[in-house]
Order: sequence, then structure tokens, then C-alpha cells
Amino acid sequence: MLHLSKAEINQLPVRKYEGPIHLIQTVEDAKRAAETLSTETLLGFDTETRAAFRPGESYGPSLLQLAGQKEVYLFQINLTGLIPELCEILSNPNILKAGVAIGRDVSELRKLAPFDSAGFVELATWAKKAKIKNLGLRGMGALLLGFRITKGAQVSNWAKRELTPAQIAYAATDAWVGREIYRCMNQRGLMPESTP
Repeated sequence: MLHLSKAEINQLPVRKYEGPIHLIQTVEDAKRAAETLSTETLLGFDTETRAAFRPGESYGPSLLQLAGQKEVYLFQINLTGLIPELCEILSNPNILKAGVAIGRDVSELRKLAPFDSAGFVELATWAKKAKIKNLGLRGMGALLLGFRITKGAQVSNWAKRELTPAQIAYAATDAWVGREIYRCMNQRGLMPESTP
């Protein structure tokens, strides 16, 4: 089956990421986390930006989420900045960063600190080639992984210093699901090359 309707998705069980989540608020912690993540070969990738409601109002990304094999890191880049160690991960072709609609995320991150992006995998591109009709993270997750994720915290203030437990769970889940979708598509031979 290559398509699920909204009604079919809504009948699936809800899941969220339940492993360790690290909320990074200082440059020192960001450096340590980047060092740990630099040993990974596949990361789930996403960003969150404070919602804008007025015409002409816009914000840069507040949060960068990277999901590794055993834990998820949420970098509050509005507090730490996009440090060089993170830029190295984002420009390393040997560390795959998988996500959905990542083009805009990457260009917004590059406004914070210049880096040559490499190793990014747009899951929707490969889903389209596999004739999958659900191209959003929620739809692809439902179709390929058999569960749905909630979008309740999507439009919230990501620039706050203290994020709510719901925001933290939402942000970690989005990055984790990106990684899981990549792994599922890879196992089914839908990706260009085999990786972990």
C-alpha cells in the first residue's frame, strides 16, 4: 500500500520517542554533544522555528534536533548559536542527515553560520521515486512504520528558554522518526545505497 488517507492515519496508534533526550542550552554542552554525534553515520534531522503570525514577521530556527542511534539531542541554537562543531557535522558527507522538507531548514541554518551542507537525505524525494503518496513526515511515518505522531506542539514558541515537556517530546520524536523512516526505506531497498 503506497497511500494512507487522513482517516486511516488517525486510526493508527500514537507513538513518541521514549529514549534519552538531551536538551542543550550552553556552548560547552553543545561542543560535548557534537563530539558524541560526530561518531554516528546516520542522524535524524529537523529544526523548529518560532511561529510568525503577523505579515512580514519571521524568525530564524530556535532548535536543531539530531537523533542518533541511542539518543536525541535538542540544541537550543537561539541560546548557543550554531557552533563550528555542529557545522562540521552538517557539512560531513559521511554522516547522513535524514529528514523531510529539509531544504528550507538548511538554508535557514546557513544564515546563522556558513557551512557547506553535505550528507543530507530528503526522504520525500526517495518516497516519491518509490511511488509513495504520503510525503510528509507524519504520513510517511504512518505508512512505513505503522504509527502516527502528534503535531500538537508544532505551532508554539520555540524561542522560549524553558521548553515544555510536550515541546521536548514533539521535537525529539520528529528527528527520531526521520531516522526510522530512512532505516525502513533502506531495508526495503528504496534508498540509493546501503548504510546503517
